[in-house]
Amino acid sequence: MLKKEKENKLTLRKTIQNDWYALKMGWTFSKSLVINSFIMEALGYFEWVFFDAIFLREIVNGLDQQVGFPRIFAFILICGAFFALTNLQYNYGENVVIPLEMTKLYGGIYRKLYAKAKNVELRCYEDSEFYNKYTMAMDGADEKVYRIITSFCGIFSGVFATAAVFWFMFQIDHYAVLFIICPLLGNFLFGNLKNKYEFKRYQEQAPNDKVLNYVNRVMYLPDYAKEVRLSNIFRLLRRQYHDATTNNVKVAKKYAFVNAHMNFWRITFTFTAIFEGVLLYAIYRHTVTGSITLAQLTVMSSLMVAMTWILIHLFENIMEIMKSGLFINNLRGFLEYEEKIPEDTDGLLPGGFETLEFDHVCFSYKDEETIKDLSFSIRKGEIAALVGHNGAGKTTIIKLLLRLYDPTAGVIRLNGVDIREYNLHAYRRLFATTFQDFCIFGMTIKDNVLMGRHSEDEDALVEKSLKRAGVLEKVQSLPKGIHTMMTKEFEEDGAVLSGGESQKIAVARTFAMDSPVKIFDEPSSALDPIAEYELFRNIMKEGKDHTMLFISHRLSSVKSCDKVFMLEQGRVIEEGSHQELMALDGSYAKMYKKQAMNYLAISETEEVQL
Repeated sequence: MLKKEKENKLTLRKTIQNDWYALKMGWTFSKSLVINSFIMEALGYFEWVFFDAIFLREIVNGLDQQVGFPRIFAFILICGAFFALTNLQYNYGENVVIPLEMTKLYGGIYRKLYAKAKNVELRCYEDSEFYNKYTMAMDGADEKVYRIITSFCGIFSGVFATAAVFWFMFQIDHYAVLFIICPLLGNFLFGNLKNKYEFKRYQEQAPNDKVLNYVNRVMYLPDYAKEVRLSNIFRLLRRQYHDATTNNVKVAKKYAFVNAHMNFWRITFTFTAIFEGVLLYAIYRHTVTGSITLAQLTVMSSLMVAMTWILIHLFENIMEIMKSGLFINNLRGFLEYEEKIPEDTDGLLPGGFETLEFDHVCFSYKDEETIKDLSFSIRKGEIAALVGHNGAGKTTIIKLLLRLYDPTAGVIRLNGVDIREYNLHAYRRLFATTFQDFCIFGMTIKDNVLMGRHSEDEDALVEKSLKRAGVLEKVQSLPKGIHTMMTKEFEEDGAVLSGGESQKIAVARTFAMDSPVKIFDEPSSALDPIAEYELFRNIMKEGKDHTMLFISHRLSSVKSCDKVFMLEQGRVIEEGSHQELMALDGSYAKMYKKQAMNYLAISETEEVQL
């Protein structure tokens, strides 16, 4: 019991800290938004209290004392003018200030989020728990921060409004203030219990909602359209949808009675008990004991109604600030995360590329060792290849080389210096890389090749790179050439290239970058044999002036390399030129011969069919 109370206190303290973090963030990016929100909330509560405590009292007293129409009319006119001015201020804030300042808040928060997202290491994106927190942090962050700002301002103003109403009621009748207990019980006891049960229902329905959202997403994404139409998968999806819906209905039934029960008592204490109780009490004081005037009876009844709604809003703001505080925990956790390999890491500036050495390097991913005591070296001007079966660790080695990961043991050295000593951006500029899992962006072909880099004659550089990659002719056939938009995300006439053509665009990026080392990770996986031959011929031409590193499982493409490193389970098991490894007649030779037999078998089969 004590442990649970301690955890609740820690959760409450953490939530308050998160809310304060959100307030400071809002103040940093838009002071006007915070100030305007406070003014709007304060004006709203002030009008409420003024109308119920002062305006009605003066009108009823004036009528009761027969002060005359001109005086009452003047009072109403003055109050009307005041209310008009406050309403003008409120509308100006809601329709002018808030939309403009929300844009500033949105820009500030997402600039901060995007900068952080770019700075965290690659492993964070491969960690499902971290990635989930990142996506939750990105989801409507500005709206949640704004709700915390308005809720905080509402709580601050609501407390003063509650105190003012309490004081006015106390002036009329000391015992009448006891009726305030009713809405307090209704909102803060039964309302809180209702919210807890609703949260439990939400938690139990969340797994089912995840299934429902998945099915909904599958049914409208174009990636799945062909499979849905050419198979019976829709029947399975429909079953998933039905099961999830049925489970949600069961959960809803489970909490239906208790939620209705709590809601009944919340409404009874919040509205029925206080409205009818105060009215009966005030009528009794006026008609039986004659201890309060008609004006006081009217004001008391009106104040109690105001008190009820003020407490309801106060409770809602407290619940909102608690709920949003839990969300801000994801936002805050993401922004305060300490990167293991910060993208802005400073250090030595590499003078160029002379040697690269892996010295007894080990790497573990999620407690599984994928690279084991790896040692090899590459010198300037060499053409090297990493080969092996899928899962041998080839791509992981490239990620270690580029410092997307850091080794768990051992050292990687550039020119004899641990690569962790270098300025990260300067170090990575030594390498131009084409990954197998490349991405095409919703930008022009030119932008997809240059990737934000600039040169003197950009169009000529792009066309030269596309020609080397073997895709210039295709690009020139498009209406806008290199200025054609890729994908149809933003333009209806955007180009949707084949897998092989898109891969050539990715390869052109590496050709366009002026780096001493060129790295190609399975650059021909989506190409036919003829296109593969042409591409590798152009890549080898590039090797005359650059150091080259290939990753490939097609051994026919690495025959001309100076060095070939045969990998198996994260280790180099054989090393040498193609001729040396074939003479060794080990794993490399067996793999090469098997692939050659497969190519020959395919050719013979095609000849028979012809």
